[in-house]
Amino acid sequence: MTQQLLVYVPPHPLIKHWLAVARDAATPSVLFRSAITELGRWLTYEAARDWLPTLETTVESPLAPCPATLIDPLVPVAVVPILRAGLGLLEGAQTLLPLAKIYHLGLVRNEETLEVSCYLNKLPEKFDPETRVLITDPMLATGASIMTAMAELTQRGVDPALTRIVCVVAAPPALRQLSGAYPGLTVYSATIDELVNEKGYIVPGLGDAGDRIFGTNS
Repeated sequence: MTQQLLVYVPPHPLIKHWLAVARDAATPSVLFRSAITELGRWLTYEAARDWLPTLETTVESPLAPCPATLIDPLVPVAVVPILRAGLGLLEGAQTLLPLAKIYHLGLVRNEETLEVSCYLNKLPEKFDPETRVLITDPMLATGASIMTAMAELTQRGVDPALTRIVCVVAAPPALRQLSGAYPGLTVYSATIDELVNEKGYIVPGLGDAGDRIFGTNS
C-alpha cells in the first residue's frame, strides 16, 4: 500500500470547545493560554493512540495475577516544541508524556518574505531510529516552519512514520508540502482552515498564537 500523509481532526467535544475559546478574539491571554494547553493535552491523547509502544506483562492484583499492558519504557519518546508558540501545546502534551525528552527548536519567520530562519536548535546529533517524536506547533500555515523542522529531524535519523504533529489549525499549503515530502507522516489538528492570506496567516485561524499565548500582542 502506498503511504500517504494522514490528517486527523478528532471529533471530540472538548477539542471543539477549547478551539472555540482559542478562536475568539475577545479571549484574554490567560484563558487563551489555558485553551492551548488543553488542546495540547487532548490532541496528544488522540495522537498517542496506536503510537506509543507497549509491552505485555503480568501484575499481581489484590486477588490474583492478571495480564497487563504497559508503556514500554525502553523505546524513547521525544517532544519537539517549535518555539515559541509550540510551548503552549507542550504543557498539555507533557502531562500525558511525562517521561519524554524535550528538545527545543526555535524558528522565526520574516514577516515580509515569509522565509524561516533558525535561532535555537537543541536537537541531538542523532536520534535512536525507534524514537517516537511528537512535534507541537499551533499553526501549520505556509508550511515553511514545519518543513524546516521535519528536515532537521529526518537528517538526524527520525522516521516520519513514527512522528506525530500536533497543531491547532492546519491549512492546505502546509499539508500539501508535508504530503509531498513525508507521506508516512501523521498530523493531528483541531481543525483545517482553507485560506492563508498574503501575510502568511491562516483565516479565520487564531491570529498570532505566540503573541496571544504570552500576552505580547498589545
